[in-house]
Amino acid sequence: MIRGVRGATTVEKNEEAEIVSATRILLSSIIAENEIIPEQVASVFISVTEDLTSVFPAKALREIEGWTHVPVMCMREIPVPGSLAGCIRIMLHLNTDKSQIDIQHVYQERAVVLRPDLTAK
Repeated sequence: MIRGVRGATTVEKNEEAEIVSATRILLSSIIAENEIIPEQVASVFISVTEDLTSVFPAKALREIEGWTHVPVMCMREIPVPGSLAGCIRIMLHLNTDKSQIDIQHVYQERAVVLRPDLTAK
């Protein structure tokens, strides 16, 4: 079974170091909370809002040991007026026996407003 694991975070500045750091923290949390190993991952999509242009956030994935061969693609979010700025979203496709309810989606920083139903514990 392939399951999607979602996550999102935000940054305050359009700076490479901040974007890579926030993405690495988010990816690390998704990986840890779902006990993911790279061999289980079919692909990772990372999107950013149109105000983030200084780096491909996939760079963060390449800094995590063992993730060199995992397919990853970056893209831009639809620029909906009034949407959350400085936002990095992740959709990780995982081969797993876990049920949908057992998947742990991770929302951090200002992105917790996107899915309060998943962040309230």
